[in-house]
Amino acid sequence: MASSSLFHSSLSSLTPKQTAFYQNPTSKRPPNSPLTVSCTSSTVDPSSSSPAAATTNNSPPLKSRRAFDENIRDEARRHRAPHNFSAKYVPFNSGFDSPESYSLDEIVYRSRSGGLLDVQHDLDALGKFDGAYWRRLFDSRVGKTTWPYGSGVWSKKEWVLPEIDDDDIVSAFEGNSNLFWAERFGKQFLGMNDLWVKHCGISHTGSFKDLGMTVLVSQVNHLRKLKRPVVGVGCASTGDTSAALSAYCASAGIPSIVFLPANKISMAQLVQPIANGAFVLSIDTDFDGCMKLIREITAELPIYLANSLNSLRIEGQKTAAIEILQQFDWEVPDWVIVPGGNLGNIYAFYKGFKMCQELGLVDRIPRLVCAQAANANPLYLYYKSGWKDFKPVKANTTFASAIQIGDPVSIDRAVYALKQCDGIVEEASEEELMDAMAQADSTGMFICPHTGVALTALDKLRKSGVIGAGDRTVVVSTAHGLKFTQSKIDYHAKAIPDMACRFANLPTQVKADFGEVMDVLKEFLLNKAPPKSK
Repeated sequence: MASSSLFHSSLSSLTPKQTAFYQNPTSKRPPNSPLTVSCTSSTVDPSSSSPAAATTNNSPPLKSRRAFDENIRDEARRHRAPHNFSAKYVPFNSGFDSPESYSLDEIVYRSRSGGLLDVQHDLDALGKFDGAYWRRLFDSRVGKTTWPYGSGVWSKKEWVLPEIDDDDIVSAFEGNSNLFWAERFGKQFLGMNDLWVKHCGISHTGSFKDLGMTVLVSQVNHLRKLKRPVVGVGCASTGDTSAALSAYCASAGIPSIVFLPANKISMAQLVQPIANGAFVLSIDTDFDGCMKLIREITAELPIYLANSLNSLRIEGQKTAAIEILQQFDWEVPDWVIVPGGNLGNIYAFYKGFKMCQELGLVDRIPRLVCAQAANANPLYLYYKSGWKDFKPVKANTTFASAIQIGDPVSIDRAVYALKQCDGIVEEASEEELMDAMAQADSTGMFICPHTGVALTALDKLRKSGVIGAGDRTVVVSTAHGLKFTQSKIDYHAKAIPDMACRFANLPTQVKADFGEVMDVLKEFLLNKAPPKSK
């Protein structure tokens, strides 16, 4: 009881910016009930028995530095508190009370009918705390080093893996990625002043996949401590999944096995699992062929499957949606545009936004757009058919290699999410996505081709009037541009066959002569000079 009072009093000074929606929140928690959340703010010592110690002149107390022989995990052990939250696997689109369910400690990927599974949380237990409480709690953890809450994923631990022991968590303090105001790009190319790019690629391994992999590898770490038959973790990958898997497994000392399609990913992506010590198999097939093989292998060997068929990944990825809301002071954007390949991402964003709505943190969710490369567009074709006829496609080569997937595992999840939020699917040709990437880079970004796909979708929806000039729009950037330097080099060198490369920026060859250098500089500066005022 004392620690409850202490924690609430400390959070009273951390209330975020108020909006009309939650100026007068109604608490669902019974008065004087004990706090059961397993968390602390780094400015509060929950072991203190004095509520008065929480504030002095309405300011949080200064926290003493931990002992020299104690690390942040040791410190977290001293601050543990009980919780009453839980989660379990149920068949996709079933509720927490589904008659078919599985513990998260079971190794299971499909329901009895062969369908997808989903992680469902006990929303009744979570709902005993009102939306204002969760907003304050999540906000109080941002930017801290308190284990494990310094991670953008684990700062929402109660909504991710509520029952895992903090000691089992494998984290690189991922997440908390930059929400970039794309001021110049929005104004110059789209006539928008409220365009944002969520740079999820600014992460430990340079991709969005870190958010899901910290959850999956943490659970594997937990399973191995329980002596479950798991000798390693495996995935099929077009690049980023293997980078994230190998890095987190290396951190935990768990063997990782990677199936890569030969000659179909960038060298920057290939070198990551190699450098992290993964056992890499380069296989003469495409991603869908690798995916088929890894599913067959994991059915026979005690290798844990890490692809997005595994619904644990979704739990980490959904926290990016919650981060977006936090970064807007819990105001909901109008649109969020997500590149789509295996299609776990679009469902993850929906799930994060929907949980925030259901638990009272916000009053609505944004409309979602899933953007696909035209060379790998099964969801787009399904959408254009009016959701009447889904057919896998043979994915053709695309510069957006991470979404070069013709038979997406999470098709049912994606369709459900889009239908629930009146979502849209759009596509981008190779020339469109590369031009969009070049335009974005010219305004100070350095994005991946997949973000070029999303920006192309935005451009098309702006031109058709679906997205308005004043709509607050977030484009999700899923990987770091440095992983795709060769495609950028080829574009600016105009070395891509059958592509005009309209925004190429070639170096100017000039002799080491003062006069010649002055001439080319004068010509350049005259072309760049601002127009004279009348």
